[in-house]
Order: sequence, then C-alpha cells, then structure tokens
Amino acid sequence: MKKTLTKAQVKTAVEEAFSKVKNLKGGKNANYIPFLANIDPDLFGLSLTLPDGEQFNLGDTEYKFGIESVSKVLTAILILKEYGAEGVLQKIGADATGLPFNSIFAILLENDHPSTPLVNAGAISACSMVTPQGDSDAKWKKIIDNISDLCASPAPVLDELYKSESATNFNNRAIAWLLKNYNRIYDDPDMSLDLYTRQCSVGITASQLSICAATIANKGFNPVSKKQIFAEELAPKITTLISSVGFYQHTGDWLYTSGIPAKSGVGGGVLGVLPGVFGIAAFAPPLDEAGNSVKAQAAVKAVMNKLGLGVFNGDQIEIAD
Repeated sequence: MKKTLTKAQVKTAVEEAFSKVKNLKGGKNANYIPFLANIDPDLFGLSLTLPDGEQFNLGDTEYKFGIESVSKVLTAILILKEYGAEGVLQKIGADATGLPFNSIFAILLENDHPSTPLVNAGAISACSMVTPQGDSDAKWKKIIDNISDLCASPAPVLDELYKSESATNFNNRAIAWLLKNYNRIYDDPDMSLDLYTRQCSVGITASQLSICAATIANKGFNPVSKKQIFAEELAPKITTLISSVGFYQHTGDWLYTSGIPAKSGVGGGVLGVLPGVFGIAAFAPPLDEAGNSVKAQAAVKAVMNKLGLGVFNGDQIEIAD
C-alpha cells in the first residue's frame, strides 16, 4: 500500500512529540561513568532528517553529548565496508544475545562468536578488525573519519569523557581478554579496547546523529554532504543488526511498540532508521534500567505513532512537499 505524507505532517509530528515529551520525568543519568553522571538531566533534543537533507530540529540538538554505544553502529558500517557482510558474519556474527550490552556471560555461552558488533564484546572485536593491523593511529583515523563522513561534519572526542571511561572500564578489559582467549579479537586487546573507549567518547549532536541515521535510511547516501558513504547493499545489513539488538534485552518490546529499528547509548542518545523514509535521533541523559534514554525513547516512539509508520507495516512511504 502506498502512503503519502507531506513534510508539514512530519514537521508537525516532530513538534507534537517534542512538546508531549519535554516534561517527562523518570530515569537517571549513567552513574558508573563519572562524566555522564554530571550532565544536566534536563537537556533534551529531537531531530529528524529527510532523504533530501531537510531537518526538523527541536530543543538541544546542537549540544555535544557522549555518543557511547551508538558508535557501535558507525564502526560496524566501517568493518562492513572493509570486510563485507559475509566477513563480518564469520568474524563476529549477527545474533542478538538477549542479555545486557556488557555481558561476559554471553561470550561464555557463544564462545565461537562475540555475537554482534552492537554489543560491547562485538564492538571491541570490530575495532580490532579495522585495518591496518597493529597501527593504532591509522586505525583511529579511519574510525573518526568514518564517523565524520556519516555525520557530514567533524565529531571530536570529549577528552574528559575519554579519561572518565578509561578509568572505569574494568568490565570491558575483562571482555577484551576473554575474546583473546577465544581467538575472537584480531589485534592487540589493549589497543582494541582503547580504540573502542575512544569511539564511545566522541561528542555528537542529535542533529548529527539524525544525519547518520538518514544516511543509513538512504542506502548509504548522505543527504547533507551528498556523498555515497557506503555501498547500497550494506544498508539492509546494518539496519538488520540495529533491529535485532539495538535496545539489548528490550529490543523486541521496542520494535513492537515503536516500529522503527533504533540504537541507544548510555550518553542518552537514540538513533532510529526508517529505511527509505527518514533518520531520527533524540537525546536526553536520564536512562531506564536497561541503559536506554527514557525521554529519547518516548520522543521517537511518539513521532512514529503519530505518523502511523512502522518498518513492518508493508507500506510504501513517499514524503511530498
């Protein structure tokens, strides 16, 4: 079934969602990373980017927050570009763990795979796969250039967040060396962990994040920079990964109620991809018990429900002027 929406309808849906959610209470900042604990909990931004590059931005959409686990999506794109879909499947996998994002138990259960590049174990493994092997500086340049390409603008590391992350990443250190034990890390474990910690410490805005989401929705073509960032055939692969594990153990509930594949981060960001239609992002620091932003989830869900959209609806969506 073909469904036509106007830009005015989409804009109104974003405005109504923002107004509905802006005073929502609940959740708390991530307190196990000192930097994140001190971020203003009242910050809130909502951004939607259309395939032609037009954006609807409301609230704190230019505030740079810690990208955290949303970075896993962007580096997954990088290794998909370098190794192809089959290579990533063989070296990491594409299976949801059904467990928390930082689970060690998941590695023990599936010692032949880190499961998916969108949980900590798979993301550390993904950083180890970035070429060239053994060269931290060259690897980092590829990672940060890829993020900037997807954003259509630079995204710097937040130094204080990086220091805070590095001083408290004990669980991830255990994950990195457990992966080494199973031959599922492909470069030096400490280097790979540092690269992962740095990518999680990148500062990004909700506006930039919705451009990233729109690039995925637009089959790798960035609607703002007008550049093809990755091959069209990789877009469904990354969207599938997001669909299966974007909200960790609550991913099924999320898809059931929102209809959009989305990835969260403990910095308060959420990236949502509706293939062929738009990319959306929201940011608010207070998190639920699974580490997902309470307000950002509600905002994205409100937009989707207002427009009556869903990735599994079977509708052919066109957005007209």
